Amino acid sequence: MSRTAEITRSTGETEISLSLDLDGTGQGERETGVGFLDHMLDSIARHGRLNLDLRARGDLETGPHHTVEDAGIVLGQGIDQALGDRAGIARFGEAVVPMDESRASAAIDLSGRPLAVFEGAFPPRAVGDLEAGLPEEFLRAVASSAKLTLHVRIEAAGNDHHVVEAAFKAFALALRRAVVLDVTEAGIPSTKGLL
Repeated sequence: MSRTAEITRSTGETEISLSLDLDGTGQGERETGVGFLDHMLDSIARHGRLNLDLRARGDLETGPHHTVEDAGIVLGQGIDQALGDRAGIARFGEAVVPMDESRASAAIDLSGRPLAVFEGAFPPRAVGDLEAGLPEEFLRAVASSAKLTLHVRIEAAGNDHHVVEAAFKAFALALRRAVVLDVTEAGIPSTKGLL
């Protein structure tokens, strides 16, 4: 069973293309024009074991907001497409990631119900070229488009870079655990019969 997706999204603000394989090794290239977002996408691919190519061209002269949010939308659409009817998946995943003095956790339910909940504070300043507030916007866009429930908690703060990176790595590990195929699950993991 191939769990892959190809997505292209073009708006008046951005042009984004994505190729995704849920059963990968972290291969691919990420080029969005927002360096810190590329770094976080590299972490998602590596720790989520996703083969991920994501290229974006956006109106960066107005700031990175549109590019970051639209990249999240496209990644979420790719996850949703690659999951298909979600049969055989583990469905739930969670992870805690320490990065030196910082620590973040993430929990995911591939429920078909989009929701993102954040506890604790992401940095109130830009991290590299990623403006304050955009880590949450990206993750919210992924959760919405992938139709998943996501909880992210900043458990210990310190270096701003470490806080954001710990959260993204926790997201990646939780996603990896949720999308994995469970050999003991013959159908769709829900009493409703669909996700």
